[in-house]
Amino acid sequence: MNPKIRVSKESIKRFKHRVRELTSRKRSMNMRDRIEKLNRYLVGWLGYYQLAETPTIFEALDGWIRRRLRMIRWKEWKKVKTKYKNLMKLGIKKGKAWEWANSRKAYWRIAKSPILSRALGNQYWLEQGLKSLSKRYQTMRWT
Repeated sequence: MNPKIRVSKESIKRFKHRVRELTSRKRSMNMRDRIEKLNRYLVGWLGYYQLAETPTIFEALDGWIRRRLRMIRWKEWKKVKTKYKNLMKLGIKKGKAWEWANSRKAYWRIAKSPILSRALGNQYWLEQGLKSLSKRYQTMRWT
């Protein structure tokens, strides 16, 4: 029986704390710069934990990071009119875009909504330049 290398809970806690600092809504920062700083941290962190045999953790962290970024993007849009316009631009139908733009739910809760997850999905963040932990993990492990 071979022992498996895992990422400790404390390490994940420190990782999330650092990502929260880098993606803080309080700090006004261009999304491109924010993603650049985040990518630098993600690449370094994954470089350290690339021997871990827990791909599901990396997938879960990926989803959590994208949710944080969706929350920031939603806050950036501020006004109902802007939210509506941007949701329409991202391919959401009129009725649903208006419904979600007028939502009074908190930023974190909206970030997990199916509408925002579809509008600001994986492909959107890939185009913005965000590096995926799980994809990077897979390429590092199998090459």
